[in-house]
Amino acid sequence: MAQKILIVDDHEHLRHILASILRVRGYEIHEAGTAAQGIERALSTQPHLILMDIQLPDFSGLEAARLIRQNPASAHIPIVGCTAVFGPEMRPQALAVGMVEYLQKPISSALLIATVAKFIAAERQESSE
Repeated sequence: MAQKILIVDDHEHLRHILASILRVRGYEIHEAGTAAQGIERALSTQPHLILMDIQLPDFSGLEAARLIRQNPASAHIPIVGCTAVFGPEMRPQALAVGMVEYLQKPISSALLIATVAKFIAAERQESSE
């Protein structure tokens, strides 16, 4: 069974690029364009990992991550923050709301693949314990 990844980003073109890179490696991809859709899809699809943009049109990906973490049905899902916003305060903010990693856009294919593999493997190991 393919590992599921939810990509939450308001830029459709970027979602398509990330999805293409990950689909080739055998992942099942789900997509959302807003924070609210991301929360709903996290609950309905139960992905093994979420790639969450920080700047979304309805509300922040940081707030969405906090809400996903507060819900017992989705609290176990690792969330990797992704943003083009640069600033030393962003990484601590992302980690403080429960994100497991923070990547700055543009994200290289190699870094994306390595990060996804790392947290998918960690999630798989935790769920088998």
